[in-house]
Amino acid sequence: MIALRAVQWQQVDDFHAAALRHGGSSEGAPGLRPQYQPDFYAAYVRDPDGHKLAAVCRGLTRRPGP
Repeated sequence: MIALRAVQWQQVDDFHAAALRHGGSSEGAPGLRPQYQPDFYAAYVRDPDGHKLAAVCRGLTRRPGP
């Protein structure tokens, strides 16, 4: 699996949405993964060739305000 670092939760959300628009399939919708760490926000996809990809943001435990 390849993991990409995001600095904002919105980047994780955008990564997941773009992957689905371009033929990928969801392996885990964007969200906190407290089973790993309280600040582990991630999304997982499979690309059209079957590779598993992730986008991960660390350092936040709730969505930032406007």
